[in-house]
Amino acid sequence: MTPMENLDRLFISASPQELLGRPLNEIEQKYAPPKLYISSQKGIPLPEPRVAIVGSRNASPNGISVAKEAATFLTRNHVVVVSGLAEGIDTVAHEAAIEENGSTVAVLGTPLDKTYPARNDFLQKKIMREHWAISQFANGHPVQPKNFVIRNRTMALISDASIIIEAGEKSGSLHQGWEALRLGRPLFLSKVIMDNSSLKWPKEMMKYGASELADFQEVIDVLPSSERMLQIIR
Repeated sequence: MTPMENLDRLFISASPQELLGRPLNEIEQKYAPPKLYISSQKGIPLPEPRVAIVGSRNASPNGISVAKEAATFLTRNHVVVVSGLAEGIDTVAHEAAIEENGSTVAVLGTPLDKTYPARNDFLQKKIMREHWAISQFANGHPVQPKNFVIRNRTMALISDASIIIEAGEKSGSLHQGWEALRLGRPLFLSKVIMDNSSLKWPKEMMKYGASELADFQEVIDVLPSSERMLQIIR
């Protein structure tokens, strides 16, 4: 772990193993980035448990409501909320965790010195200062659409479970879902998704182990303790 800068924030670079505080298994290693750049005054490793809440940038009012309810419930149950700082569902998840005086992790598709979308600049800086902002892209790295797909893999890696709140057939959140399933992580699909009969992807994901989310307590019930995680990776 190497200090990068010490100003009003703490910038460090670390391996995924250092970030998580444990070794990676063979499946996790396949797509894990070699290095991560982190901004936080809280340091690492990240606390557990952690749940990713992701979904559409163009979220419906119902989707926004469910995302806020999910983040609030998880935070009140001492779960760290992970998301990608995008508009819509991601923003709501981060903000709800912060409003509840909980903890949140933003996994960025940009380097730490860039913000996307620009309107989330204040939110990103707050997370960098008071929570955790993580990027696998070094400062100065060009911002490209493919970076946001790549960061979804990393978000699934650092999360003990993922919830997709709302997503269309071409949503980037689907990359998160498939990666969570590949890693053997619990994946939950909200009622907003399951009630949308026009979507084909939810049925496909459920064939591979995704579950319909009927009650937020279901997420709490599948989260492993730190001791259980060590048993799994051994």
